[in-house]
This record gives sequence, C-alpha cells and structure tokens, in this order.
Amino acid sequence: MSDMAFMRTVLFATAIFLLASCDGSPLDGPNQATGLKIGEVTSSSAIVWVRLTRFTDRVSAGAPVPDTLYIHPGTGELVQDPPWPATPEDWVPVVEYPEGATIDSIEGAVPGAPGEARVRSRAGGEGEWRSTPWVSVDPGRDFTHQFFLTDLESATHYEIVTEGRNPGSDKVGSSLDGKFSTAPLPNRPARIVFAATTGQAYPDQDAPGGGFKIYPSILDLEPDFFVHTGDILYYDQWGKSLDLARWGWARIFSLPTNFEFHRQLASYFMKDDHDTLSNDSWPTMQSEFMGEFTFAQGQAVFLEQVPMSEGTYRTFRWGQDLQIWMTENRDYRSANTDPDSPEKTIWGLEQKAWFMESFLASDATFRVLISPTPMLGPYNEGEIDNHTNLDGFYHEGEELRGFLAMHDNVIIVSGDRHYQYVIEHPETGLREYATGPASDAHARGWNPEDVRPEHRYLNVIGGFLTVTVERSDDVPRLIMRHHNVDGDVLNEDMLTLSSE
Repeated sequence: MSDMAFMRTVLFATAIFLLASCDGSPLDGPNQATGLKIGEVTSSSAIVWVRLTRFTDRVSAGAPVPDTLYIHPGTGELVQDPPWPATPEDWVPVVEYPEGATIDSIEGAVPGAPGEARVRSRAGGEGEWRSTPWVSVDPGRDFTHQFFLTDLESATHYEIVTEGRNPGSDKVGSSLDGKFSTAPLPNRPARIVFAATTGQAYPDQDAPGGGFKIYPSILDLEPDFFVHTGDILYYDQWGKSLDLARWGWARIFSLPTNFEFHRQLASYFMKDDHDTLSNDSWPTMQSEFMGEFTFAQGQAVFLEQVPMSEGTYRTFRWGQDLQIWMTENRDYRSANTDPDSPEKTIWGLEQKAWFMESFLASDATFRVLISPTPMLGPYNEGEIDNHTNLDGFYHEGEELRGFLAMHDNVIIVSGDRHYQYVIEHPETGLREYATGPASDAHARGWNPEDVRPEHRYLNVIGGFLTVTVERSDDVPRLIMRHHNVDGDVLNEDMLTLSSE
C-alpha cells in the first residue's frame, strides 16, 4: 500500500468517526457502519445496497469472539480442531460465547437497526439530485435494502448519497457518499480497466488499522469496476448459524479498507463454496459440520448482502470491445462425489444453454469468462470440485473447453486458487488467469517449484488481476496484469486482435 493510499484510508475513517460523534451533527442515526455497495452496473442502470446500523462503528478489536468446538464422532468429547481442509460430515459444532457476550457485542459486530433509507444521485457532479423514495429496510434481510437506479446515462460518472432516518422521522440521521461510472454503449470503443481477486479471509488481513492492502492499491489504478470471484469470506470455522453468517459479512465490510473501497467503485460479486456454506459444498450435501446453517440459507444470505438481483449467472457489456460472463458454480451442481458422466454438472443445463447462446450472440471484440473455479489444469491430484480433474467434472469441462476453443479472442479468469498463474491449455490453446488471493497470508496450495509445461506464469502470492481493453492506432488489444498487494505489476500479457 502506498503512503498516499494509506493516508487516504486513515483520513476517511477519521472523518467518518468525527462526523458521527460531533455534538449537533445531523448524523443521529440510524447509521451506516457497514458502508454501501454498488453493483450490477450497466450502461443505464445500477443497484445500490444500503444497510442501517445501530451504532456508528463496529465493535472494536479486543472484544471477545465465540469459540467453536466439535463433538468428536468417535469419543463424544468436545475438541477444538477437526481434520482440515476436508469437511468432516459427522463432526457436530458447539458454539460457546464468552460469559456476557452476545451476537451484538463480539469483535467486529455491527448490529442492524430499523429505519428508512433512500439514495440520491446525480451525473457528473452537476445539476439536480434525483432521489428514490424513502423505503423501510427489511429486518428479515439484516436491515438491508437494494435500490435499483434506472434511466442512467451511459459512460457517465455518477455521485450518490445514501441516507438513513428513524421510522416516521423527517430528519436525516446518517449520510454516506459514493460514486461509480456506467458502462459505454456496445457500439462505442472505450478504454476499460477492471480488477479481480478471490480468497478474502478475515484472519489474513494485512493493512494497518484493519483490512486489506489490495483495496487502496486497486483504487490507485482508477479502474472502471471490480469483480470479486468468490470466497468473499469463509464460513467454515465460525458460520454455524444464520446470525453468525450475518456477523461475518458485517465485520469484513466494516473494515476501514473495505468500507472505503466499496463506496467508490462498482463491483460484481460472485460466490463460491466458502461464502455459500463450506469447503467444496453442493446443494444436496448431507453434513452436520455447519450446525444450524444450511446451504439454502447461504444462498439467501449472499443475495441479501451484495447488490444483485436473483440471477447469479449473468453477462455485462462494457463498450464495443469487452463483454464479461460470470458463472454460478454452486447452485446447480451435482454432488462432487458422483462418478463423472455426461450428466454430471457444475453449471446445470439451463445456465449452460444461456451461456452458449449469449456467447454466440455477442459481437464484443474480446470475450472474458469469469469463473469461481478453475477450468484449465494442472490441478492438485484428488481435487474434484472443478472442471479440470478426471474424477471431478471433467466431462463437462471438456464440453465447455471445446466450445470456447472454437472462438478467438477469448480469455478465462479464475478465482478459487490461493496463488496466481497463467495456464495455456495444451490441447485448445485457451488461456486462464488466476487472480490469486487478497493477501499474502492467504497464499498457499501449490508448490512454487512445481512449474509445469502449461504454466506461463506461476507465483504463490497474494494480490489481484487487472484486465485492460484499449485501442492502439484503432486496433483493439487486451492486457492482463498480475499485481501484488501493493499494486506492483508482477506479470503482463498483451493479446492483440485475431480474426475467427
């Protein structure tokens, strides 16, 4: 993190604290301590996520946290650590709160609050503000509400202000500003930059004062949007109930770097196993490991906590030269443990048909498939949660790789892997770029000395990926860059236009 980026984060957090605590301030609550999120941006629309909170800030570090123990299936004793990384199906969790602690007082807690919210917006920092109606936040959805902004101008910078007030009051009790840019129209060439990462684990923070260095580093590059490819948080060891799952979302998005980042940049959110239920999970999996928390609850909480509609697979167009597809790899999958066959699937028939139809219909110069899990190998032996290994979903993987290989100017971006790589598939020539995890402390999972012929780049490190689409002498090109957590470029590939 640069000194300027760090100071920006500190000054912003300080300003929020002072505004919230000064006598006579209009910020009398309800508050917005989990920030705001902007998502699903198109050339004419966006979704703004708002959550009202009881207090101006999160419960500080040093507060107690629950302890998760497990009933040993063999002895019946309470033990601290079951086998890992496997998810032991018959280990039943027991969550113990320190004496006097509740879900609202543990470290990182941000209790929600009833009230009404609205969003004001204007283009280019000029002219009249448009305002949504005041709407009551939903206590059944963790005191959140999502506002759908429509009739926006393409390729335009927007300012927004999210406001909260007490039920029945006419006085604004909290106010938070944000910004985003809409996409250019499909017939307009434009320089577009987006960033992507995966693997954001709360214990692996690396920023002074709390949070992750990648976020100010990404803001320094002034991208057009951000994609989180999944594993936004890790329920496995602590998310044993619906209340604890919501606590996890509040504590990670109230971190200073995350709070600051998401009010300044539109994001597309994807989910994977750890932010749906647990490691390598699927809808019909039978397990007691997650206690009261269920796969269906994980699906619902994700839609509650990020700005998006019910459709979790989707495509977005950014100007003449870029279209992205983001797939859903949890909701429709067969059991991982089923024998591989033509019927075994991660995507499901409906999503697969949608993808192929929309992909064929696209006239974008470059087409980028963003997947929560890898589609190209090599991969660790015995892993069956993705499209790459013979004992997993290899048959469907071959079908999808064959389809993609029929087209030029196609790139795959992958989350899930806790390291960065570029793989060129030896049979199809397809290239896959793994973003790497959000911090160095979370980097693991591959021997850095094990460089295979398919690897064009391999680095067991944290950071992020940026994708740049631009024109040089009116010729489109796509530039893929791997960055470390401070934003330094570690690897760069430039792809020039080829004809089908």
